[in-house]
Order: sequence, then structure tokens, then C-alpha cells
Amino acid sequence: MENKKRIYMDYAATTYTKPEVLSEMLPYFTEEFGNPSSIYSLSRGTKRAIDLARERVSKAINADASEVFFTGGGSEADNWALKGVAFANKKRGNHIITTKIEHHAILHTCEFLKKNGFEITYLPVDKEGRISIEDLKNAITDKTILVSVMFANNEIGTIQPIKEIGEICREKKIYFHTDAVQAVGHEAIDVKEMNIDLLSMAGHKFYGPKGVGALYIRKGVRLDNLVHGGGQERGRRAGTENIAGIVGIGKAIELANSDLESERIRLTKLRDKLIEGLLKVPYSRLNGPLNKDRLAGNVNICFRFIEGESILLLLDSNGICASSGSACTSGSLDPSHVLLAIGLPHEIAHGSLRLTLGASTTEEDVDYVLEVVPKVVKRLRDMSPLWDDFLKKGDN
Repeated sequence: MENKKRIYMDYAATTYTKPEVLSEMLPYFTEEFGNPSSIYSLSRGTKRAIDLARERVSKAINADASEVFFTGGGSEADNWALKGVAFANKKRGNHIITTKIEHHAILHTCEFLKKNGFEITYLPVDKEGRISIEDLKNAITDKTILVSVMFANNEIGTIQPIKEIGEICREKKIYFHTDAVQAVGHEAIDVKEMNIDLLSMAGHKFYGPKGVGALYIRKGVRLDNLVHGGGQERGRRAGTENIAGIVGIGKAIELANSDLESERIRLTKLRDKLIEGLLKVPYSRLNGPLNKDRLAGNVNICFRFIEGESILLLLDSNGICASSGSACTSGSLDPSHVLLAIGLPHEIAHGSLRLTLGASTTEEDVDYVLEVVPKVVKRLRDMSPLWDDFLKKGDN
């Protein structure tokens, strides 16, 4: 019999669109449908709506409205930042620095750039997923044109020392991009104070719609266009604007930033309770920092002697939606590149569970997960020959 209960704990993969956001979007699917590039009055309304959304996004990260450009999502923003800087600045240098734990939107773009004559340095991370500032300094050469380091990791929640990275890049006159898809709407971000030159975000990570994102481009950054065609987005990104989506990301980021600190405190308490409870399961380990420098809603635990995919299927049958890592690689049988980068062996990395909390998560939800997960782990271990071998060796 199917379990009717549903506990959603995969907010890092995506969030629902809040009713207030949808309400503001709806008119732009129907009566307010004018093309912003046209000159009649129907279009002036849609142009004003885009301008308002741009102001809301820029205010949330302390940028100027003229520095915000809307995209089709976070992956497009990442691609534009890296390819745009690389090709616009290749006469100055061909070296790009990133990390081993970036999202695949960054890693695969770097692979593409490598095939096109660019050199890529992948910084290692420590056992909690942080880069070393010394490693960054040592990696910089006179050919370095860009450093791209994610603000917070999508799998293990580690927050990087963004301000320090920005200071080094500004001092060396190197562009600094951060993939802030997991951080925007959840962590306080000030692009000026943090010396960020380019920043990517995606609306569906903070209760906005899917299919819309933004790239912050600091004034003066040399950047080639990624999408060519019309003159939309002040000639920087062609294509008739996704007006409803843009309205949605603007409203969503305004809502997220209005209660950012109180929600962060609430989720941190729930997260810590969940971590404490899950670590009582024998042969489990937390991935990423214990509390400091960790996203408030992120929990990533490895359970030895079982497969992450099996955990997910049994949790789903108990009404719990979770993941074993990035939503973009959930169909892959390979262990997480992030978990391997922090030093976990393949067999342990395979047994990872990511639970990410959000706006609708309650203490009752956490209690239910803490009731179900240990039973699921025990059931899977009872069926595991690895567990059986381990117990036999332990008895000898």
C-alpha cells in the first residue's frame, strides 16, 4: 500500500514556487503579454515589470540594476561568465582557476574551454570541502584571467571564504566569478564588499520559477556575449524576455531576503537536530563542516555498507523525498566527485544521503525522518554481504 505521507527534503535540488510569487507572475501569461521591445503602451507595462525585477535582484546582492542580466537559469549564467570572460580576455591570458567540487555547469564548461586552448587549474579542498587561500595564491600566474569558486557547495553545503578570494583577485586584477546558485536567498551577499565581479543565480532555488536565472556583471568587466540575436538585455543576451519568469525571480528574491536571517536561524536548529540524530546510526559520518561555514538547510551523511540509491528508494516508499547528491547527476552510478574530492573512498562515497531543508520543513518532519532513516539503514545492512563480512571479521 502506497504511503500517503510526503516529507520534502530536497530543497537544494529545487523549491516550490511561493503563492505570492505565482500571483505576481500570472498577469504576464495572459493580459500583460506585450513584447517589451515593442513601442506601444501594452509593451511599456511589461518593460516596467522587467525593470522592477532587475531592481529587486540588484538590491538583494547590493549591485546596481544596470549590472544584472537575466538568463535562462543558473547553468546558462555559469556558461556565460566563464566563456564570456575567457574569449574576451584571451589576448591577456589563457589560465582559469576553479575547484574540484564545482557544479558540473562549471566543470563541463572548463572542459570545453580546455579543448579551446585554455589552461585550467582545479584547486583541491580539505576534508570539509574548503579551498586553501595559500593554494589559490600559489596557483595564480601572469596568464590567469579568471577565478571561479562556488559560494556554497550544492552537495555538502560548505561555504567558501568568498570575501578573501575576492580581495586576492581584485589585488591581482583577475576577474572573480562565484556560482552562488545555492547561496542566493539563503546567505547574506554583498558583491561590492566581497569584491565579486560576476555572480550566477537561479530562481528555482529560492522559491521562484524554474527556467530563469541572472548573471551579475560588474561594470567594466570585459565579457563576450553567449547568446547572439536581438538586442534584448541591453544588447547582452538575445531572445524575447521570459517576462513572467523574470517577474517571478524578482518577487522571490525580495521575499527571500526579507526574512533571510530569521529563516537561517530556524533551519540551522532543525539541521543540527537532524545531524545529531543521524550520527547516532552506527558507522555514519557527516560530510562537510559540522556547523560553521555550512548552509543552514544542508545535511549530507554517509552510511557505510549500503548504496545511496537503495536508501532513496526506501525513503521514497516511506514518503520522504531526498537525494544522494546533485540533482543534475542523480541518474549517474558514479560516486560524487565532491565526496571523492574531500577524501572519501568509493565504497563509502556510494552510501551518501543528502537531506536539504526549506521553508515548509517542520520539527515534526525532522522527527519522522529520524524515525525512518535508522530503520532503512538497518534493513539495507541486513541484506548487505559487505555488512555480513564486516560483522564476521569483527567477531574474529
